[in-house]
Amino acid sequence: MDAFAIKQLAVNLLLAVALWGSGPHAMSGEIRVAVASNFSPAMKALELVFEELSGHQVVLSFGSTGKHYAQIRNGAPFDIFMAADVERPRLLETQGLAQTDSRITYARGKLILWTSQSGLDDIKNTLLIGQDFRHLAVANPKLSPYGMAAQQVMIKLDVWPRLQSKLVRGENIAQTFQFVHSGNAGLGFVAYSQVVNPVRSLQGSFWVPPESLYSPIDQQAVLLTDKQAGKDLMAFLEGSLARQIIQDYGYDVP
Repeated sequence: MDAFAIKQLAVNLLLAVALWGSGPHAMSGEIRVAVASNFSPAMKALELVFEELSGHQVVLSFGSTGKHYAQIRNGAPFDIFMAADVERPRLLETQGLAQTDSRITYARGKLILWTSQSGLDDIKNTLLIGQDFRHLAVANPKLSPYGMAAQQVMIKLDVWPRLQSKLVRGENIAQTFQFVHSGNAGLGFVAYSQVVNPVRSLQGSFWVPPESLYSPIDQQAVLLTDKQAGKDLMAFLEGSLARQIIQDYGYDVP
């Protein structure tokens, strides 16, 4: 963590004390949280602040929304599911696997087309022509809402069929990002928050597709158990402090 991030965290903690009171809750607990891969940097920052002000311990598990959903269906012992979509939390609620009326929208993600090469002026045109790169990284659309959004963009740009031979699919958006960051893929559709956030400033070039080209990436969380620590984290995510941190990490908030 760099000096800026440490300074920002200190400011956030001071704000947290002012907003939540002078110390941790009398009854602390531990919760397990399944978190969409794209939200990893932001959630680690939120975890630090929440644990400090609440006294609760948070165990994070990062992965694709689709895989986490399947694990929860099969009995994985999570207390909260922070997905990268609306569909899976809604399904868990409908199936009786989540607490009634506990769903919240904690962030809205943004998709970008990114390359680690600097100085490229027209990445969109590079995508449309399809000749200056060997591989294009996308997250698996069946598992990742960001992968589905990337597919929607390419369909609307009428390049989806002819780019099939160039696609390399990540299991989740974190793996997809690594494909591009390592140079194994020349281009990739990744989350805006992975490239632009307070923790790291990455070199490269990117194009932000208009949001009219893909369905909104509303990210919802749902409470799976009745633990007080889980209720406290859900309340924290809806508060002004958490919303500011989420925005700092490249997301919109409801």
